Amino acid sequence: MFLLDPMLATGGTLVAAIDYVFARGARDVTAVCLLAAPEGLEVVQEAVGERVDVHVVVAAVDERLNEKAYIVPGLGDAGDRLYGVV
Repeated sequence: MFLLDPMLATGGTLVAAIDYVFARGARDVTAVCLLAAPEGLEVVQEAVGERVDVHVVVAAVDERLNEKAYIVPGLGDAGDRLYGVV
């Protein structure tokens, strides 16, 4: 199973997606993210553990999450950018 998530911030959505597809019969998962925060990567690692059937590929890892759980410096809201709001 191949998942594409523009930004991996807290990791919660990606962990839920991984659990969802495995519960429905997926045998392996590769998630591709454009940008990630170290905190989100840590959450995914803790949830996935040492399972060799899950791979996360990121184009870049930014500094951190801010108090609103936004990636810093980040790219802005991915949904706004995808749908031309900004």
